[in-house]
Amino acid sequence: MTFWFGKAMGAVIGLFSGGPFGLLVGAFAGHLFDQTLGKMLLGQSAIESTGPRSERAQVQQVFFRATFRVMGRLAKADGRVSEQEIDAASHIMDQMGLSGPQRTNAIQFFTEGKDPDVDLMPDLNRLRELFAQRAGLAQMFLEIQLSVAYADGRLSIEERRLFDRICRALDIGAFQFEWINGRVQAAMRGAGQRQQQSRPGAQPQSQLRDAYTVLGVKAEASDEELKKAYRRLMNQHHPDKLVAKGLPEEMMKLAKEKTQEIQTAYDLVRKARA
Repeated sequence: MTFWFGKAMGAVIGLFSGGPFGLLVGAFAGHLFDQTLGKMLLGQSAIESTGPRSERAQVQQVFFRATFRVMGRLAKADGRVSEQEIDAASHIMDQMGLSGPQRTNAIQFFTEGKDPDVDLMPDLNRLRELFAQRAGLAQMFLEIQLSVAYADGRLSIEERRLFDRICRALDIGAFQFEWINGRVQAAMRGAGQRQQQSRPGAQPQSQLRDAYTVLGVKAEASDEELKKAYRRLMNQHHPDKLVAKGLPEEMMKLAKEKTQEIQTAYDLVRKARA
């Protein structure tokens, strides 16, 4: 749809106030007005083409909104939002480098999610459509939600029930959820243990078990199976590929941290096997 009212009025006003030169200036000013009007009425620029970049931007918007709304619902699942969960959500925003309007939007979506009267199904239905063609995004979405849900050290019964409903809405099977859940727990334990390596009584065997869990393989796996699992996970979490699939660019740092967790786990297992 083309908007011309601003250009026409700008040209007429410019012609009478400044002659031919004023006509050009007025037409240009009217052009800018039409662009703004188009964005207000259509939600997207009426002039931009609807190519792959536009589609990716829409996917990113859906992912961003759903991420913080679901995060808010999970935080309120057991009746109250703990300080740890607020800190974890704020940490996610810090990692994404959100500030100004972007951070305000994230906080607004988080607050909306806490309200039980806000229906999350439209967001989840749209996500399900996106995940059908972008499996890597589903894994990243759950990893972000689990990292905040575990902020207080555990998953409550209410949070587990909510995760079950979310996964059913997104067509994510119970086995896939538990696999991702186990990897997130192992990665969090591993990070905590690495911070305390200098403390007496460190448990290297526990770290090794967690490393295998992060990689999604058993300790009995062959070197070839280990390498395949490592390469598959690195490919699934590759920041550039996830952004190309629709991950908001602000979340690229989170994806990079996930690849670092996978790399650290792989290095630990290879060192133990050497």
